[in-house]
Amino acid sequence: MCLVFLVTIWLLFYYVLYPVKYKNEIIIAAKTYNVEPALIAAVINAESSFDKNKVSVKNAVGLMQLLPSTAASLTDQEVNLFDPKTNISLGVKYLSYLIKKFNDTETALFAYNAGEGNVARWLSEQGVTQLRTCPFKETNAYVAKIKKTLQYYNNRI
Repeated sequence: MCLVFLVTIWLLFYYVLYPVKYKNEIIIAAKTYNVEPALIAAVINAESSFDKNKVSVKNAVGLMQLLPSTAASLTDQEVNLFDPKTNISLGVKYLSYLIKKFNDTETALFAYNAGEGNVARWLSEQGVTQLRTCPFKETNAYVAKIKKTLQYYNNRI
């Protein structure tokens, strides 16, 4: 009885920490932009904890915490970044662009959080083609969180 209780508590904790919402939107964007669905879920978890209404202090919006200026650069249409389908689609489009630009998923994650200009500068300064750490503690923690949570999403999406 005690074991059943502990397993139940652990599962509830697991599903609260690592929710899977907007699964259809994630799968569609993953197929459209050739990005791993589990990676998308891990980014959403790190960015907004699946809160479609989140707005950061820097005015990043929605599930994938897109800046309006970034979204505007990805489409010529006026968009609602609070709409999960739109936010995920544009966020994954941008992530896919970064993965292709830097030819490395981890480096792309640094760029998604710290900005592609910063990452390009760091790569140039260090004379490398991939980043595994950066000067921003928050960005290092962000990438580490995605790498950790990716394992939880791998078999769930």
